[in-house]
Amino acid sequence: MTQVTERSLPLLPVKARPSVLATCFLRGAIAAGLGLGALAVLVMVLWISSPYPDSGPGGALRTAASLWLLAHGAQLVRPETLTGSPAPVGLVPLLLVALPGWLAHRAARDVLMPEEDEDEGEGYADEPAGPLPSGWAVFGAVTCGYLVIATATVLYAAAGPLPADPLTAAWRLPLTVALATAAGVWTAHGRPLGPLPERVPARVRALLLDVRTSAAARAAGAAVAVLLGGGALLAGAGLAWHIGMAEDAFLRLAEDWSGRLAVLLLALALVPNAAVWGAAYGLGPGFAVGTGAAAGPLGVAGTPALPHFPLLAAVPTGGHGSWWNWAAAGVPLAAGLVLARFTARAAVAEGWGRRGTARAALLGAVLCGCALAGLAAVAGGPLGTGALAALGPVWWRTGGAALLWAAVVGVPAAVGLRAWRLRGAVPRRSLRARIAGVFSWRPRRGRGAAVPGSGPVPVPGPVGGDSSADEEAYDFLPVGGGALWHEDGAREARWAALKEASGGLMADIPAAGAELSPPWPLPNPGAAPEPAPQTPGGLDAARPRADPGPVPEGGPLPGPLPGPVLGPLLGPLPGPLPGPLPGPVLGPLPGPVPEPVRESGPHPDHAPEPGSPPGPAPESEPHADPDPRRSDPA
Repeated sequence: MTQVTERSLPLLPVKARPSVLATCFLRGAIAAGLGLGALAVLVMVLWISSPYPDSGPGGALRTAASLWLLAHGAQLVRPETLTGSPAPVGLVPLLLVALPGWLAHRAARDVLMPEEDEDEGEGYADEPAGPLPSGWAVFGAVTCGYLVIATATVLYAAAGPLPADPLTAAWRLPLTVALATAAGVWTAHGRPLGPLPERVPARVRALLLDVRTSAAARAAGAAVAVLLGGGALLAGAGLAWHIGMAEDAFLRLAEDWSGRLAVLLLALALVPNAAVWGAAYGLGPGFAVGTGAAAGPLGVAGTPALPHFPLLAAVPTGGHGSWWNWAAAGVPLAAGLVLARFTARAAVAEGWGRRGTARAALLGAVLCGCALAGLAAVAGGPLGTGALAALGPVWWRTGGAALLWAAVVGVPAAVGLRAWRLRGAVPRRSLRARIAGVFSWRPRRGRGAAVPGSGPVPVPGPVGGDSSADEEAYDFLPVGGGALWHEDGAREARWAALKEASGGLMADIPAAGAELSPPWPLPNPGAAPEPAPQTPGGLDAARPRADPGPVPEGGPLPGPLPGPVLGPLLGPLPGPLPGPLPGPVLGPLPGPVPEPVRESGPHPDHAPEPGSPPGPAPESEPHADPDPRRSDPA
C-alpha cells in the first residue's frame, strides 16, 4: 500500500509496455482513487471518534463519497427533511476542490514529464525511453480513467444519506476533471501561448498572442488577487466584530470535540467562499442572504434567512450602512490602482502611447470582470428550498461591478502613471524657450542643420552598429561656443589625438607656419643626375632585365598614396607645405613586406658572376635549376 501511495506509476518504455494509453488510463483512475480515499479516511476518523454515530461504517463511507462528488461541483440532495420534500445542497467549499483538481493535474503532467520522477524502479532504469504520447491522447486517457471511478462513486453514493443529483453530476464533474487535466498537459508543455490552431480566426489569434493581451492578463490577475485579499480582510473584520455571535453558533452546532472539529474543518474549507463574498460586498452589489434579501455596503435589504454557522455571523445586520460599511469601497479602489500600476509599467517597457496604454488597461478591466463573475458563480449556491434557495453573490452583478470599478479607476490612472514614469525621459524646455517658441515666426530648421559654434560638430554615426565606441574616438571635437573646427588649434588637437590612437605609426605634424623637413633629401630639378654605379665588366648594364610583372597582393606599394586618407574628415594641414610629400602620411609600414611568389628558376637579380666556381644552389632557392654553364669544367 505504501508503494502505491508514495510513488506514481512509472511510464514504461515503448518496448516494455502493452499500451501507453492504458498507462495513462490507469494514472487517471489512481488519481481519483487517492482523492476519494483521503476524504474517506477523514470521515471515518470523525465517525469513529463520534460518541453518537447516526449510521454504520457503510453510511460514513457513502457520506465521504458524496463529499467527494460535491468537491467536483455536483449538487447533492438531502431527501430527509422536516417538510418531506428533498432539499438541494449546492454550496461547494472551494478549498475542497483543490485536492481532486491537484491530483488530476498531476496525473496528466507526470505522463509527459517522466524525467521528474525521482523514485524510478531499478528494473526500468536500464531500458531506453520511448517517444512520449501526444497531449490529446494523454488528456483523453487520463480523463476517461478518472471519470470511470467518478461514475462508480455516483452509483455508490446514491444509496447514502446525501446522493448526488444526476443532472448536475453529468456535466459539472466532467468539466472539472477536464479543466484540471488540460492544465496538467499545458504545464507539461511549458505553458505555451501558441501557436493556435488554424481554425481560429486570424484576428482572434493576433489578439490572443499580442503583447498587450499578456500584459492585461497579468494586470487583471493582480487586481483579482487584491480584490480577494481585500474580501478576506472584510470577512475577517466582520467576524471579529461579531465574535460573540460566531462563538454562540459554533457551540450550538456540536457539543463534543469530534463534532466541533468537523465544524471547524468545514469553516476552513469555506474561507475562499467568504473571500469572494467579501469582494462582492466591497464592489457594491453585495451578496444574497436568502430569497429576496441582500447585504451590501448601503445596508441589508429584505429579511435574511441564514442558518447558524460561525462564518455567517460576519454578515452585517444593520438596516442602513454606516461609514464603516462604506469604507469597504477602498478594496476595489486599491484593485484599480494595482491594475493601473501593472499596465503603466508594461507601457513604459514596451513604448506604448497613451491610446495603447488605455486599451491595455481597458482589456485588463474586462478580464478582471470576467474572473470575478466566474468566482461569484461557483462561490454561492442553495442550501435548501424556499428562503435558503439563494445564497451568495449574483455572478453578473459582481462581474459588472468589477469591470466598472477597474475601468473607471484603472484606465485614467494607468495613463497618468505612464506619463509620470516618462517625465524624466523627455527633456523639458525652460519657460522662456517655450514662450519664444510660441511667438516665433521663423521657419523651422531641418533636423540635419547645425549652427556653427552653437553645439557639437555632427559626426556621421556607424551604420547598424554600436555608436558608443565610435563616439569615443571623436571626443576631441570642439563642443559649445569655443574654437571652430577649421581653426589651426582644433586641427592640431585632432592630429595629436589620431597620432596617440595610432600607437606611434603616424608622423609628427608640425605647428602652423613651420617648415616640414622631409625624411630623405628631395631631388634637385636643376642638378645633373648622378651616374648609376657600375658593376665589374659592365655585365649589369649589358644583361637584360626580366619584367617583374604586376606586384601581387601583400607586396611593396607601387608609390605614394594619392592623398591622405583622413583628409576629408580632418580638414587641411595646419600650415603650408613646402612641396609635395614624398610618401604616404602614415610613413613606412609597421613590418617587412613579404617577397612576391615567383616561378621556379634562377632569379634575374641573382645571376652568377663570371668565373665563380660551381656549387650547389643556395638554400633560399631550393627549386632553382643549376646553370648549364656551371656543368662545363672548362
